[in-house]
Amino acid sequence: MNRRALLFAGFAVAAAAAAPVRAAPAEIRVILVGGPDCPPCVRWKREYLEAWVASPEFRQVIWEEVEAARFRDAYQERYWPGDLAPILKQIPRKSGAPRFLIVQAGRLVSNHLGVSKWANTLDDLRNLLG
Repeated sequence: MNRRALLFAGFAVAAAAAAPVRAAPAEIRVILVGGPDCPPCVRWKREYLEAWVASPEFRQVIWEEVEAARFRDAYQERYWPGDLAPILKQIPRKSGAPRFLIVQAGRLVSNHLGVSKWANTLDDLRNLLG
């Protein structure tokens, strides 16, 4: 290796060491609660789902849907298996749909109800992602 290459390599290592380290957010999950018999849920999927799936935020989170045959049953424990069960316990009011939840490191950090609150959910998510 010549001296010039060695000098530039040294600068690159120093620059990398001085660069600010951005901590990755803890695992973030976005959960939609609803059902096929819920007109607002169907409307949300028709109007927003495609753009959501194509968004950069979508690629940074785990997306899950809790969907019961009847949306009024969506808050029954059987629809929240495994690692979703603790999330259900954190929801203070277990009714209504569509409900948008954001969970970070197992803790409910955002809880919005209704199609009109999707923008609030995205704002909360963008704040978490930095």
